[in-house]
This record gives sequence, structure tokens and C-alpha cells, in this order.
Amino acid sequence: MAYANTFKRREMKFLLDEEQYRAILNGIAPYMTEDEFGLHTISNIYLDNRNDDLIRRSLGKPVYKEKLRLRAYGKKAEDGNVAFLEIKKKFRGITYKRRLDMTYRELYDYITFGTVPKTRGQIFEEIDYLRRRMELKPKIVICYDREAFYGNDDREFRITFDGNVRFRTSDLDLRSGDYGEALEGTPYRIMEVKSAGAVPLWLVRILSENKLYHGSFSKYGTIYQSELRTCLHE
Repeated sequence: MAYANTFKRREMKFLLDEEQYRAILNGIAPYMTEDEFGLHTISNIYLDNRNDDLIRRSLGKPVYKEKLRLRAYGKKAEDGNVAFLEIKKKFRGITYKRRLDMTYRELYDYITFGTVPKTRGQIFEEIDYLRRRMELKPKIVICYDREAFYGNDDREFRITFDGNVRFRTSDLDLRSGDYGEALEGTPYRIMEVKSAGAVPLWLVRILSENKLYHGSFSKYGTIYQSELRTCLHE
């Protein structure tokens, strides 16, 4: 399978209650198709340094921010399964994502022990520079369940719905599964609209009819603010 490893797009988040979620699903049904994975689990290891510089900077809503995470799909990672190490940057509302796809074991050993993988390239060098410069280490596991849809006329236009966010600050290995403490106070669903171009007029109409407005929500940021200022440093 070939994976797209570079992205440039605008990402907009909307925080939905259950009624709004149902209304949006009904509204997009004529225009979008659920992807082949259906409801699936996404598991992430976020990296940061001992001072939490990446997440603290992000919470300050700067013009430019970045994050680094190891991502696997499914409830439990396996050594030989494909995983992704992603550097995600946001500048003036535009998201730029570049990622490596390797086996989970290769990427885990790299972020945990600094073991350099045999296959390297420009994206690896960019990630490695950030990791070493910022002294980044695995910091937290965040998992959630996702439904994803793509546009019938444009497969690059996507909408995702995330729920059941959970996290842990120990056992930072996705081979241990997707268990974790529930993140309290999160919306029923976090909807994200991802588009390289203009948002379709039909979606603008649906959002307007349901009185939904672009909001802001960071899973890691919310956890850090509500739970982790102290326990990350214990």
C-alpha cells in the first residue's frame, strides 16, 4: 500500500453534542462516503521535553507551532505493523504534515532509545533535527475512536469525528493497547474538516443550519491543562 506522507491543508474543528453529531451525519450523507475502516481506533505517543515546551508553546496560540507524535491504527500495535512518525506544523491557519512510515518497532526504538532506522531521507532528517534540538522524549499516550468520511467529488476533502478520548502517562508503548483514563469534559464528538481548498457550499449551509462555528480544541492541550501540569513532573 502506498501512503501519502506530505500534507498541506486547512483544518477546522467543531465541537458537537450528540444531537448536532446526528444532524451533521444526516446532512453530509448525500455528499460524502465513510472510508473503508469504519469506526476505528487511533493511538498516539506524543513527544515533548522535560519542560513541556511544545505543548506550552502551542497553548499560547502562536503564529507558528509544531508537534511530533508516533501514530498507529488499531487497538494494539504490533512490531511489524506499519506506523507513522509525524511532524505537524501549523502556520497562519495552514497545517503542514510530514511523516515517516516504517514498522512500529523501528519507530518506537527511535523515539525511545534514539536507534536510527536503516532507511532515512529528508523527512527523517527534519524530524531528527527537531527531536535532538528540543530533546524530545515520549511523554503521553492519547487514544480515541474515529469515523472518517471523504468527499464523493473530491477524495482529498475529509471530515472526521473523534470521541472516547483516553490517555495515560506511563507505559508509553502502543503494544500495550489503547487503555487509558477517560478525558472528562470533552465534547460528544470533535469534528474536523480537512480541506486543501475552499469548503464546499453545501457544508457551509449544513453548518449554518445547525448553528455550528469553527472552534478550537487540542486533545493534548486539554489534558495538559486539566490533568498533567503536576503529574507529568512527578
